[in-house]
Amino acid sequence: MAAGDITWFNEARTFDYFVGWAATDDIRVAVLDNTTDPTAASTTPALGDFTEVGTAGTYVAGGGSLGDWSTVWSESAGTGTMDSATNPTWALDGNNDTDAYWGLIYNATQAGNPAIAFIELGGPVNMSIGTLTITWNANGIASLTAP
Repeated sequence: MAAGDITWFNEARTFDYFVGWAATDDIRVAVLDNTTDPTAASTTPALGDFTEVGTAGTYVAGGGSLGDWSTVWSESAGTGTMDSATNPTWALDGNNDTDAYWGLIYNATQAGNPAIAFIELGGPVNMSIGTLTITWNANGIASLTAP
């Protein structure tokens, strides 16, 4: 994988995964270290399966919001698109963590914080000497086509 690559969890690769999600559910991106690397094959992936970077400095537990489900997800003709106008940013701070490896997109409202996809950050990224910004592609974060 290369920095910037986004991978859907296999579990989340069907529209059935999203059944029961409310329009107001908060979709977030958390920053992870490499204690447990995410893989597409992770079974029932959730935020709690991975280790977030430390919460000192500018990073707060749970990461940053991308918006609610109704603004992050759209579907047309069997293709779902995830997008956000928010490019999450954590300003440099001498107290920030020094080993950011992954961004994890997940639903912070649903029980268990189910994960959708992960982003390779090209780590280790030292957030204590530079700002970390995840900039989404102009065409959207990711797409999913119904089988």
